[in-house]
Amino acid sequence: MFPKSLRLLAALLVTASAATACGKDGSPPTKGPSADELPKYQVAQGFSLPDSKTWKRARNRGYFVVGAKEDQPYLGEKNPANGVYSGFDIEIAKMMSASLGLDPGRIRFKTIASANRETALQNGQIDYYVGTYTINDNRKKLVGFAGPYYMAGQSLLVRTDEDDIHGPQDLAGKRVCSAAGSTPYQRIQADYPKADLVAYDTYSICVDNLLTYQVDAVTTDDAILLGFAAKAPDEMKIAGKPFSQEPYGIGLPKSDSAIRFAMDDALVAREKNGDWKKAFEATLGLSGEAAPKPPAVDRYPAN
Repeated sequence: MFPKSLRLLAALLVTASAATACGKDGSPPTKGPSADELPKYQVAQGFSLPDSKTWKRARNRGYFVVGAKEDQPYLGEKNPANGVYSGFDIEIAKMMSASLGLDPGRIRFKTIASANRETALQNGQIDYYVGTYTINDNRKKLVGFAGPYYMAGQSLLVRTDEDDIHGPQDLAGKRVCSAAGSTPYQRIQADYPKADLVAYDTYSICVDNLLTYQVDAVTTDDAILLGFAAKAPDEMKIAGKPFSQEPYGIGLPKSDSAIRFAMDDALVAREKNGDWKKAFEATLGLSGEAAPKPPAVDRYPAN
């Protein structure tokens, strides 16, 4: 028998599902960060970016349309009761809107599945996308990226009473859960074959199994795991340090280098004035993890 608190917590968390960076979807979570504890972002006055078609379109309508995830706890999640999006990625999206002169409170968020991100940017369905979107060379052939704004990496989520797992080197003979077919699953399978690997369709099921002592660890990007840990910081923790690199960027139309460079500038400014750290602490930081140092922005040349 498991403690009543763990059984109740598992029942709550199984309703929330986080996706991998490659797009495992699940049910919407039930709650997000407290709205009154989120930072407020000063809107740039008199900002103008005439060389950007994306910005001019948004200015004419009065707001940005932003693609996001809706099922990643404390990263990008949609409250099913009121439709409000919240999380660290959502805060990044708000910072960018404020820096580019448009009220972040007017952003229209759209849930866009990972498989449809490039198409949504290419056909103008959204102005930009913020949602655990890893920058890589193949994607750069299709879209532009501002950032990165966060350096994620594959990590391990364990119970707080777990003292034997401090990194992937400790997984021999341990039951490790990940999403079926995901990159994290494949990495454990290839690099740590002595682990007893378990696969499910969503990470919420993995977390449920972790809380009920059916598995010893859950593995995916640390940002996603931090979101789950933020829901139950007394019950779960991150073990060790990330063992891969996944730079999260803001997806943009490939041809619009003007807005990409403007967002690169905005990210640097928001990091310097403390807004980035405040956003992290109000969302993913609720897991108990200290805000990391933001990664250096990659100002790659215009296409």
